[in-house]
Amino acid sequence: MKTYTLTNKSGASVVLSDIGAAIVAINVPDRDGKLADVVIGYPKPESYFGDGPCSGKCPGRYANRIALGKFTLDGVEYTLPVNNGPNHLHGGPEGFQNKVWESRQEGNAVEFMYFSADGEAGYPGNLKVVARYEWDDDNRLQLTFTAQTDKATVINLTNHAYFNLDGEGSGTVLNHMLRLNASEFLPTSESLIPLGESVPVAGTPMDFVNPKPIGRDIKEDFEPLRIAKGYDHCFVLDGWMEGQLGEAAELWSEKSGRCVKIYTTQPGIQIYTGNYLEGCPEGMDGHVYHDYDAVALECQHFPDSPNKPDYPSTVLRPGETYEQAIIWQFGIK
Repeated sequence: MKTYTLTNKSGASVVLSDIGAAIVAINVPDRDGKLADVVIGYPKPESYFGDGPCSGKCPGRYANRIALGKFTLDGVEYTLPVNNGPNHLHGGPEGFQNKVWESRQEGNAVEFMYFSADGEAGYPGNLKVVARYEWDDDNRLQLTFTAQTDKATVINLTNHAYFNLDGEGSGTVLNHMLRLNASEFLPTSESLIPLGESVPVAGTPMDFVNPKPIGRDIKEDFEPLRIAKGYDHCFVLDGWMEGQLGEAAELWSEKSGRCVKIYTTQPGIQIYTGNYLEGCPEGMDGHVYHDYDAVALECQHFPDSPNKPDYPSTVLRPGETYEQAIIWQFGIK
């Protein structure tokens, strides 16, 4: 495993890895100036291959789920490996998150490149993907994805970091405060495939328009929460415009004072409360991660978009450039 550490003038740092173009650690200060790593990760490189949580990595060619591992594009049906109940998840068992990417550092930035051959995991087209991370002196981490293909394909990229703003391994995040710029979400089937149209969050446990503790309503008698054993849902970002950066979410801990604001060009954000972290590889400093010990906030296009023509398109064609950005702005609240 090749790692890169980017440190800014205040001493805050980010550690990146060529396995899955991953975020391995983010060390930022609390209200007293004490640095701690706020994302979960593993000390052993081999733990990053095939881990259930997909910790800190960039899954692909299609992040999230595609129903029954099938989609049709330009009249041709494509079949993908099924690895999540009846569905295809995160590009399948050999997805981008389990590949070693080419990498290079340029000052305060690291670029990772992966070439996905035509037919890999059943997807059409030779696809070249670049994930570029930049870390600045204001504790802002920016991730920009770009990709080109030589044949029409589908693509949906995100980063799958899990946050605990009290420091990884410090216990539950159900007391963290979360605010989402999302007044609608996508209800799903029992296998977590969106049913179709988005519905309002108002009056439901899915409402984070006004900030609340993540765990306040997580045990409510509400079908979507029962299906997922917590939150594992795509929220539709308000005011999304293609190519425009918008605010997606804000997460903070009243205990440590740390906060992170998230901005993205993507139309949705998948909130996953680490409902199945139990049994994942051993974490940093010997920490054992339990369910709900960290939360993933994955900016992305909607699950199963290739089979949902009404959703924003995830089709990439020759001559086009896929470009999406995610920004994490760390601070004190």
